[in-house]
Amino acid sequence: MISCTEFIPAYSELFKTLERLGGTPAVEAFWNDLSDRFLNNLRDLVVQHGIRGCWLYWSQTLNEEAAHFTMELDEEAGEFRILMHACPSKGRLLSLSHVTPFRDYCRHCDVLYRRVLEPLGYAYHFDSTGCDKASCSIHVRRRRTS
Repeated sequence: MISCTEFIPAYSELFKTLERLGGTPAVEAFWNDLSDRFLNNLRDLVVQHGIRGCWLYWSQTLNEEAAHFTMELDEEAGEFRILMHACPSKGRLLSLSHVTPFRDYCRHCDVLYRRVLEPLGYAYHFDSTGCDKASCSIHVRRRRTS
């Protein structure tokens, strides 16, 4: 069985293999399938609790991953933010001398979660400008209805 610490490099290598075999569409198809099959817990929490569901989901998952992050929730404004100060996944990849991370590794967070949240009426913004240093941010807000 693959250990937790080896899963992250294996995941990155899988992305590279999918891209080599089928280009970016193959990688995105994999991410879409992953989102559809395995993010029902996020979907259910947001359906049940609204924007607070994002807080409930990520407060559990990011703590399980031992991420260094700050979250902000403004239920009245319908906004949620994650400021990822040190992503354990990307940080692990950057620390390995024998692995070159998939060139667009961090974008899986954009694709996976956007696919869940936008159909539920939320705008989703992923800022990847700090990914080369294992940091990023996610901003989710309830779409305004007129």
